[in-house]
Amino acid sequence: MFPLARRALSSLKIRTIQQSMARQSHGKHSPDFHDKYGNTVLASGTTFCVVAWVFTVTQIGIEWNPSPVGRVIPQEWKDE
Repeated sequence: MFPLARRALSSLKIRTIQQSMARQSHGKHSPDFHDKYGNTVLASGTTFCVVAWVFTVTQIGIEWNPSPVGRVIPQEWKDE
C-alpha cells in the first residue's frame, strides 16, 4: 500500500511557495477585474448586507427576545 501511495503523491504536480512566487514575479502583471473592481465590489457588498440587516432589525417588527419580567402575572392556585 505504501508504494502505491508514494507513486500517487509523486505524480501530483505540487509547487512550493517559493516556486509559485518566483513564477508570479517573472511575468508581466496586467490588472484584471479583481485589481480594478475588487475593493469596490467588497465595499458595496458589505454596505448592502449592513443596510439589509439594519432594515430587518428596525422595521419589520420582530420582537428580539423580550423579557417577561413585569408582564407575566401568576394565576391563583386552584384546589380541587
